[in-house]
Amino acid sequence: MCGIAGIFHLETAKPVDPARLRKMTDSLVHRGPDGSGIWTAPGVGLGHRRLSIIDLEGGAQPMLTPDEAQVLCFNGEIYNFQDVRAELETYGHEFHTDSDSEVILYAWRQWGVDCLKRLNGMFVIAIYDQRTKQMFLARDRLGVKPLFYAPVSDGSIIFGSELKALLANPLLRREPHLPAVDDFLAFGYVPDQTSLLKGVKKLPAGHYMLLERGKPEPAPIQYWDMDFSQRSKASAGTLEEELVTLLKDAVGSRMIADVPLGAFLSGGVDSSAVVALMSEKSRRPVKTCSIGFDQQSLDETGYAQTIADRFQTDHRSRTVAADDYGLIDTLADHFDEPFADGSALPTYRVCELAREDVTVALSGDGADEALAGYRRHVFHHAEERVRGMIPQSFRGPVLGWLGNIYPKADWAPRPFRAKSTLLSLARSGAEGYAEAVGVTTPSQRHAIYSSDMIRRLDGYQGESQMIDLMENAPAQNGLDQAQYADMKMWLPGDILTKVDRTSMAVSLEAREPLLDYKLMEFAARLPSNLRVRKGQGKYLLKKSMERYLPQDILYRPKMGFVTPIAQWFRGPLADEARNISEAGALGRMGWFEPKALRKIADDHISGKSDNSRLLWQLLMLDKSLSRLFNL
Repeated sequence: MCGIAGIFHLETAKPVDPARLRKMTDSLVHRGPDGSGIWTAPGVGLGHRRLSIIDLEGGAQPMLTPDEAQVLCFNGEIYNFQDVRAELETYGHEFHTDSDSEVILYAWRQWGVDCLKRLNGMFVIAIYDQRTKQMFLARDRLGVKPLFYAPVSDGSIIFGSELKALLANPLLRREPHLPAVDDFLAFGYVPDQTSLLKGVKKLPAGHYMLLERGKPEPAPIQYWDMDFSQRSKASAGTLEEELVTLLKDAVGSRMIADVPLGAFLSGGVDSSAVVALMSEKSRRPVKTCSIGFDQQSLDETGYAQTIADRFQTDHRSRTVAADDYGLIDTLADHFDEPFADGSALPTYRVCELAREDVTVALSGDGADEALAGYRRHVFHHAEERVRGMIPQSFRGPVLGWLGNIYPKADWAPRPFRAKSTLLSLARSGAEGYAEAVGVTTPSQRHAIYSSDMIRRLDGYQGESQMIDLMENAPAQNGLDQAQYADMKMWLPGDILTKVDRTSMAVSLEAREPLLDYKLMEFAARLPSNLRVRKGQGKYLLKKSMERYLPQDILYRPKMGFVTPIAQWFRGPLADEARNISEAGALGRMGWFEPKALRKIADDHISGKSDNSRLLWQLLMLDKSLSRLFNL
């Protein structure tokens, strides 16, 4: 795992300042503390920070072919590199290292952009081909690894693994992109489709770009996508066995490393399944770790210990205080853009714990998106059945009217929140799901925006991105649409961003076997009743894991990392909540009504209402703005 940075002049081969490139590269030292390198030629420069995982002695980058025709910078891992190498050797290619990096170089040389079809891994690739004067940039299928890029005033495109690499270049213009503010408040993260800095872009998952001197900046080209439009006709028993085989292959391929390797273990279905399959593959006890909380209602370490005992892992756990808010500034530094998923704090702590023993850790991320594991998938699937029975001409006016007059009950369990259900059913499936997956509604945001902000947004609503994805998804039903949209937006924007930034902050490589693209393609073909059944998501995964895991692990309610932010804003962070409206960066930007922000803070602190999620978003936005715009 590494960090990369680069500069490519589109118009003329101007010299690249090595010092400027090194500054961009060194901003990523946390991603690669084991080594660094830069390479420049007329009109182009590549920089690399290395976290050594495979071929510790021979994998240094930037890496050149012996004839110096191609040069590579690469962030990630290619899990099938040995198979690809064997195929390349049949074409006469000779290898001088044991690294996956060299395999990518010769795969490009042999197949060009078609090399992407052969690579199974998490990656961002940058290859400069001196024969064609092209810069090839590519991102893995699911978007596990990030790449930011932007045009700057000297005619070059600059790029890097994190936004901070671009910020280290003095030519980057720092101007806010207001639609991204609405996106962030809608969802709690800035989606891959946009950026908080105007002009900065993120290479989408499953896409590549070919930058070529003398030509304008090209649009990214998609080379892979999820497809929910087809259904497998195999029996449930056959599909169950196929799933187990795919899981074993995915876990086994991610256990290849020349450094200590372990796993995160929360005690949930997904991480427990990964640990079970790792234990089956490993001759030694698997190293596992988990984080617990000093509040019993938030603690899952007992379940993690059950799995550790069952598979005799080398297990470590650590209890952190529920008021572990001291990480807020650290996280703001590492995320660059605002990020309001509160589980980032415990995720950072478990990465920190893992790094004490290992350099690589396998996680259970991805199964919820692939196999409909979120409660919102189950609810949406049920609501779609209702929509199919009642025409929109009735649902819109009648259920909408009932929803508007029904009392609000945010405190109640979701099945009893009739108001939100009625309002959702009054809308289209895409509109209802976009609001269900969001943090704030358009009306809630408009209530705190200044009149100038509303004017400048000109009717834009962040939910439109989710709605467009669902309405244009390659899908057969509403559940397919919801999962597709989550794969394209929620997964790279929230889940993978969280894991990438928190793991890289402590120089730990996190691998996600449940995001193997072959497993994803298999899951997309499953009939709906093998994903959601009897009010439970991930049905086939749980069924297939019954041979490995106990019932109380497989079928207990999903919990996940929980952070007690409501209590924080009534206690140690109360002053920060009050100061957001005036003393912070938000007050100076002029985007919000100070009185509205003060009321949100005062109502929460007094206990009149629970505004903790919105306050958390505003706090993280405030801290991000302070860093991005030096406020």
